[in-house]
Amino acid sequence: MDKSAAAADDVERGDYEHERTGTVWTATAHIVTAVIGSGVLALAWSVAQLGWVAGPLALAGFACVTYYTSTLLANAYRAPHPVTGDRNRTYMDAVRSYLSPREVFMCGIAQYVNLWGTMVGYTITATISMVVHRAIRQSDCFHRNGAGASCDAPGTVMMLAFSVVQVVLSQFPGLEHITWLSVVAAVMSFAYSFIGLGLSVGHWVSHGAGLGGRVAGAAAASSTKKLWNVLLALGNIAFAYTFAEVLIEIQDTLKSPPAENKTMKKASMYGIGATTIFYISVGCAGYAAFGSNAPGNILTASGLGPYWLVDIANMCLILHLIGAYQVYAQPIFASVERWASSRWPEAKFINSAYTVSIPLMQRGSVTVAPYKLVLRTVIVVATTVVAMMVPFFNAVLGLLGAFSFWPLTVYFPISMHIAQCKITKGRKWYLLQGLSMVCLMISVAVGIGSVTDIVDSLKVSSNPFKTIS
Repeated sequence: MDKSAAAADDVERGDYEHERTGTVWTATAHIVTAVIGSGVLALAWSVAQLGWVAGPLALAGFACVTYYTSTLLANAYRAPHPVTGDRNRTYMDAVRSYLSPREVFMCGIAQYVNLWGTMVGYTITATISMVVHRAIRQSDCFHRNGAGASCDAPGTVMMLAFSVVQVVLSQFPGLEHITWLSVVAAVMSFAYSFIGLGLSVGHWVSHGAGLGGRVAGAAAASSTKKLWNVLLALGNIAFAYTFAEVLIEIQDTLKSPPAENKTMKKASMYGIGATTIFYISVGCAGYAAFGSNAPGNILTASGLGPYWLVDIANMCLILHLIGAYQVYAQPIFASVERWASSRWPEAKFINSAYTVSIPLMQRGSVTVAPYKLVLRTVIVVATTVVAMMVPFFNAVLGLLGAFSFWPLTVYFPISMHIAQCKITKGRKWYLLQGLSMVCLMISVAVGIGSVTDIVDSLKVSSNPFKTIS
């Protein structure tokens, strides 16, 4: 089928609302932007809790599961056939095409809570990096006195500044309009990953190149605390690989031919493969360098230097999170706006719009609707308030990983694959269900560990508006 014929078919089915120009490389950029974020900073700590054997195996295992289920999800973009079927523009649309209304409701809860929760996590992470950046500029306080030192950096002001930037960027209509931002963010993610890896290796070499840590992982005050730390580490790793909730939205930016599912599978392989190499390298290098004392955020490690390079890494991280935030926020914006339009179709406020010229935008201008400005601003503000109230870095990442991993990364892709291919009970059916059950048990255990850690942290912390790495 040629390009014009494909476009004609899309128009006939009523699903050609925007120009799709994405390629395997733009999709890879979106994936890398979505995947590499807060999670990479916690990998050294995660490997430290699991040890030299279980740590790398957990990273590789989660990567394999994520890639496999992403290929299943890519096939669900069109229904009923993965190449010639009707488009599903969102994750929920895909679930609606294959599964029951009850499962559609469950998917909506899981997807949008996780999208919003990831925005909260990225706000916390960006604030921590901005605080570290300010501390380095002022007095190198973190590096002289350790990650837990009080450097009198105004975290609340930094968080508000990050949110103001997000309010501005949120006015872009959708992902296809901010490909340039994802490309910049992807480059930044590689930059700070390389810097973090290089600094960890440098610290390891400068301290004799001895293998830090233990095979069984870091010790804890009690066996119960050790169990919570292990579960939290698994949650952090699960969160580090999560991007299923935006996979369909990314795939909806791809041009065809070739078939979108083929392009998306290649992009998933490139994106997950590249991030896995980084994850194992950064996690193991950080554990080798700092042993059981590896911090929750590797860029706040005591003694990591030179300081100016740590500063650059934090700046790259901030720029990356600015773009990654939008990758997760845009599906929420679109969903809320669709609901508002359907709820009040005749409202003058909702139907008014103005055209504004944007120099950096590919099309040169953007249509700004007042109601979108209000809705998107409210969502960003609500996200910021929650981030201020629950600023516990590792625990938040672990909880997000637990909440999103099984339903979004495993259960729904497998269930849709079974429905699409009409797989009946047999060897393959039992293997798929077995994989789903194992991942469910992991998610439940990680969720319990993360909630316990958050409750303990809230008991200790007297100031819920202070970011804790």
